Amino acid sequence: SGSSAAALLPEEDCMKLNPSFLGIALSSLLAIDLWASKRLGVCAGENSAWGSARPLMKVIEVSGHGIPWLLGTFCGLCQSNSSAAREVLLNLLFALLLDLVLVAVVKGLVKRRRPNHNKMDMFVTISVDKYSFPSGHATRAALVCRFVLRHLVLAVPLRVLVVLWALIVSVSRVMLGRHNMTDVLFGLLLGYSLYSVVEYCWLSPLSAPALFALW
Repeated sequence: SGSSAAALLPEEDCMKLNPSFLGIALSSLLAIDLWASKRLGVCAGENSAWGSARPLMKVIEVSGHGIPWLLGTFCGLCQSNSSAAREVLLNLLFALLLDLVLVAVVKGLVKRRRPNHNKMDMFVTISVDKYSFPSGHATRAALVCRFVLRHLVLAVPLRVLVVLWALIVSVSRVMLGRHNMTDVLFGLLLGYSLYSVVEYCWLSPLSAPALFALW
């Protein structure tokens, strides 16, 4: 009988024969994620459906890369003559560095490979960039978007542009085939949450006088 046969099997084989509902649900979601991500990777190569838009998507990719943001923030910090501006820029630099470290740690722990249709021609990569979960661009876009909207006085059209930039950068990761949808969604959530950590650990002349003494 089936019950007696199952009793003779090792425990792990019995688990495979009787998968949990959670296991089935996660496997189904993963399959949907991979399928949808491949369908949406319309700029993954020059011969893809929207291959002609790939150069534009790569420009958007660079706009969300960590190096331009780090260099731009550091240069602004060095040239700023306002104590209030220096405080904001120093905390933005802290946020960007924290973002890089956290994303690298999560990628190294999860070790999810990039989609098979991805073309590894990204701008300046490091060892953990061979992994895709989470999307560092999406994390950074959400973090910077929330930071800018909170600490810069912008007109409504500019605020809308900042939000659109964050969304376009995130969507471009799937369109270029760099990431699966869940990589981007988790990255957005992580970046949004990371801003709260930056606010909680906000650096000021009172809490970090040594840092402000450098500028």
